[in-house]
Amino acid sequence: MDSTASTPQTPPTPTVPLDVTEQQKEVLLDDTLHLLDADVTKGKDQQHGLAEIDRWEEVLRASDHPGLAKIIQELAALREQLTASERQTHDIAETLAVLGAETIKVAEEASNNYTNPLKKLAKLLIQLGNTLSK
Repeated sequence: MDSTASTPQTPPTPTVPLDVTEQQKEVLLDDTLHLLDADVTKGKDQQHGLAEIDRWEEVLRASDHPGLAKIIQELAALREQLTASERQTHDIAETLAVLGAETIKVAEEASNNYTNPLKKLAKLLIQLGNTLSK
């Protein structure tokens, strides 16, 4: 390689807000509930779980609902914890508990029939956290 040649640059990815329909939100919520209803502690669905975290982050960033910043932050922390070379189960359990608690807050303010599915999601997150902390 010629030392005087310029280094190729990757163009920045544009940050265009994601337009998410109500139907897409419902599908994402259903997909996540199905994933958590399965035994995710067995680890066979790790890639699927990471993809779900990515999907949730995109949807939450696109939302105009106040109070989602903490959930987005915790999802990023969860992704880092799950992809770390040495997983700290206690930290993952704690993050799941915080996600569950924050989801309950959102569920209490939710409309469009999201209250019950979000409460179920919160319960599953907390239960999974409790399972991991044992």
